[in-house]
Amino acid sequence: MSPPENPQAAVILKAATELFAAHGYDGASTRKIADAAGLNIATVNYHVGGKRELYLAVMERAHRAERAALESALAAMPGGDPVTAIHHLIDAYLDFCVAHPEVPALWMHRWLSDAGDVNELERRYVTPLVTTVTTTLRPLIDSRVDVEYALWSVIWCVHGFAKGGVLDADGRRRGVGDPAALRRFRGYLHLSVHRALGLPGEAP
Repeated sequence: MSPPENPQAAVILKAATELFAAHGYDGASTRKIADAAGLNIATVNYHVGGKRELYLAVMERAHRAERAALESALAAMPGGDPVTAIHHLIDAYLDFCVAHPEVPALWMHRWLSDAGDVNELERRYVTPLVTTVTTTLRPLIDSRVDVEYALWSVIWCVHGFAKGGVLDADGRRRGVGDPAALRRFRGYLHLSVHRALGLPGEAP
């Protein structure tokens, strides 16, 4: 299902994305989405459909954005040096999640059993992307390394930071909007990936 292109549908999908990302499918009602879009429920239903249709449209749009970013990153991977190529890919994924924090938020809600009656999204959207990256990285990495689990560790870590950030010494939450926290997290991510994959030399 491709999201409708008319202006009112775009406003509705934007509001739905924000509410589903903030509260999950189970915590966002069609009325709340309509109110956030400045429309009535009948108009929302006419342009996009009910809550389930809205959610499916939002998740498809999130997937298309993530897939486009991944394909661009894979196409731009530098050749010759596996270490540089792998870190380039990791940075591209982190940058995507920083620019689109709603995407990791949407998937994290599903990790917590949100929208339990909406099936197949993981098989349809997540599995192909993970398979693509795993297949790309496997020839570059020692065969003893579990590339798939290493990749999942990156996803869990990046999604957690993008959604929740970290606490500083004063108990304040620091996340993607804090340049110092983001820079520190990127350095940690480089180091952890470097070690997890058994890459040679020092992490860049």
